[in-house]
Amino acid sequence: MNDQSKSTFPEVKGLTRDVAEFILRTKITDLPADVVAAGKKSILDGIGLALAGSIAKSGELVRAHLQSLGLAADGPATVIGTGLRAPVRFAAFANGVGIHADDYDDTQLAVAKDRVYGLLTHPTAPALPAALATAEAKGRSGAEMMLAYHLGVEVECKIAEAIAPRHYQEGFHTTGTCGTFAAATAAAKLRGFDLDRTLRALSIAGSQSAGLRENFGTMTKPFHAGRASENGVVAADFAALGWTATDKILEAPRGFLRAAGGGFDAAAIQDHLGAPWTFAFPGVSIKPHPSGSLTHPGMTEMLDLIRKHGLTADMVDRIDVGTNHNMPNALIHHRPQDELQAKFSMEFCMAILLLEGKAGLPQFTDETVHRADVKAMIERVNFHVHPEAEAAGYDKMTTIIDIHLKDGRTVSGRADFGKGSPANPMSYEEVAEKFYGCTEAARWPEAKAKAIVEAVRHLEALADIRELTRLCAA
Repeated sequence: MNDQSKSTFPEVKGLTRDVAEFILRTKITDLPADVVAAGKKSILDGIGLALAGSIAKSGELVRAHLQSLGLAADGPATVIGTGLRAPVRFAAFANGVGIHADDYDDTQLAVAKDRVYGLLTHPTAPALPAALATAEAKGRSGAEMMLAYHLGVEVECKIAEAIAPRHYQEGFHTTGTCGTFAAATAAAKLRGFDLDRTLRALSIAGSQSAGLRENFGTMTKPFHAGRASENGVVAADFAALGWTATDKILEAPRGFLRAAGGGFDAAAIQDHLGAPWTFAFPGVSIKPHPSGSLTHPGMTEMLDLIRKHGLTADMVDRIDVGTNHNMPNALIHHRPQDELQAKFSMEFCMAILLLEGKAGLPQFTDETVHRADVKAMIERVNFHVHPEAEAAGYDKMTTIIDIHLKDGRTVSGRADFGKGSPANPMSYEEVAEKFYGCTEAARWPEAKAKAIVEAVRHLEALADIRELTRLCAA
């Protein structure tokens, strides 16, 4: 990123219009085959996570809220994992919370080296619920839903790539902020908006974008994703009614990019929407573990070291885990007190792998966090800033591990990216295995689970997206 984006505000005209015109002109045939394939993996992943999230405490509270409003009985859109149906905006909210509830959802990568790993936008959590609920209510095809989803992800990720790093570093959560534009994009496309209404939907979305990282490790982090998805739908609802808004919400001196970021790099958006698609480059990571993505390179490397050297917890004296300085800025819970804090604790993630050799949904529970052996192992983990990792750049999640054994040996390793990243991707079948783990946790019928996997595999062939959403309803 150039110095201009860090210190001054560039004078750019027509940036929001460029985004709106991209939304309008893009057709399903414009999606490359590799982008379609990558998107299907994230869509399947998102549905599985919504099913798992439906049994989380946050899912229970969301349903109680909807029912208290009398809005979860006879709406046009499915609340995934339940028998409830709600207005589009509230289904989008519930499903966005569900996808992000376990912090197990996909993550944008970055291009510029000063990005905090893509500013940690989770693209599917806000984009998919808005696209799925709107498409279901309108009876759109699988191909139409898929296109709207891809457009939402693309707009979200390019805005996150453009905004100055200050946005994330000083406390904004890009899933809640940039994700609102994703949901508005998807809803506008599916509703067939013209240029004027699309511009207004984006602008209304910009005034609703929110989310603060101080709430990481609590239910309010997935709340950000749910509200981003809901707010994008609301933006489209009001644009359809004729609600007025500016036509330059992104680039204006009092618009989103300056107010929320202090600056931006217009080149990250202009002439780069779909050129290349974010799913093609730099890519989107799918998580193998239900924890903050910054833990994953270290977890991947730790598992490799455990398997290669036959390590067990009783062999270990202490573990040094070194990263760049931005990673402890997000992994803030060094002595976690519950499962949500554990997701943002490098110490817990290293400890549980040594103790159990795995870290899936069953490991991230309050009971596990409070186990005596887990607490004792956490005390042996030293999470610190390492100069080599710092020098590697913030577009990577370089993690350097030194395991000091009681017999005097030291076992070491380094990873820049984890399993599920484009550098070490999951296949559709591997994502399906993760999906089945989620459906097993949700006690979802096996026949329905298998049918969802096949429906998403052939998503463009669905004449009506409700063929898929029926499988996601109890």
